[in-house]
Amino acid sequence: MIKVSVMYPNTDGGKFDMAYYLKTHIPLVQEKLGPALRGASVDLGLGGGQPGSPPAYLAVGHLMFDSLEAFQKGFAEHGKTFMADIPNYTNVQPAILISEVKL
Repeated sequence: MIKVSVMYPNTDGGKFDMAYYLKTHIPLVQEKLGPALRGASVDLGLGGGQPGSPPAYLAVGHLMFDSLEAFQKGFAEHGKTFMADIPNYTNVQPAILISEVKL
């Protein structure tokens, strides 16, 4: 299983509209990727490792695929649409991690 994590850093002046992300962006991703997308989850950053410290990320979206090829095919076809929607919910540049789930 391949997980694509889209992480939105907590930067000075960074904003993130979680309602838009959940109600508009994620459904757009689900619709466009169809059955290639095996699952999705969204994390809202609450804090860092030390009590009272800010989270490193405002939010993180996780997308699950059966293979790296399934992810690459879907994003080759629809990635521009997903990227064009980013300014509608955040003003920060996301970082992306593609990983293989081991457990």
